[in-house]
Amino acid sequence: MDYVNYVIFALILIFIVQRFIPVKGVKNISTAELKTELKDKSKQFVDVRTTGEFKGNHIQGFKNIPLHTIGQKAAKELSVDKEVIVICQSGMRSQKAAKTLKKLGFSHVTNVKGGMSAWR
Repeated sequence: MDYVNYVIFALILIFIVQRFIPVKGVKNISTAELKTELKDKSKQFVDVRTTGEFKGNHIQGFKNIPLHTIGQKAAKELSVDKEVIVICQSGMRSQKAAKTLKKLGFSHVTNVKGGMSAWR
């Protein structure tokens, strides 16, 4: 029985660690750095929060593509050749979105650490 508990513990630990490890090939920036990036019109800015969250408060220049739709909408609404900067409420959903975008062939993906919670 102890062996089973160790295996379960190990699997849970691996799952938790994977959620916090930065995605390979994804740049992470702070909200202070984002303020500079917003001036660059060659970049694409995507907010992956729900439509309701986006309507409640968002940064001008960001397009709302909720996380659950990113796989279907990214190819239609974003250019693979341009950098994509993603944000959410805390940085967790945008990290997931960044991972999805990398898998879809987007080479320049940036995640905003801390998300809207850190935006001032």
